[in-house]
Amino acid sequence: MTASVTVHTDHFATCGQITEADIDTLAAQGFRTLINNRPDGEGGPEQPASATLARKAEAAGLAYIYLPVISGQISADQTEAMRDALARAEKPVLAFCRSGARSTNLWQLAGSP
Repeated sequence: MTASVTVHTDHFATCGQITEADIDTLAAQGFRTLINNRPDGEGGPEQPASATLARKAEAAGLAYIYLPVISGQISADQTEAMRDALARAEKPVLAFCRSGARSTNLWQLAGSP
């Protein structure tokens, strides 16, 4: 696993950027839903595309939600979308971005459901 996972609750955790190779490990750890909060291309060509990660997650039996947020620019609409996604998501959920901080902030703004 390339990124370290921070567990916030029994149902929610965050981490930095994941790769396709990490998805089977995350599924084996029991995660049921992945939320990608990092816009495609933010990290340059070495960042895996969301569509690629979504295909791998689906193949591993995980739900995948793409909710890109620009660091330092979380909007009320994005906060509401995160709240809705967390309410619908099969738990436990892992949200990720570049470092995990943006996903943690978005989760906190969404009311830490």
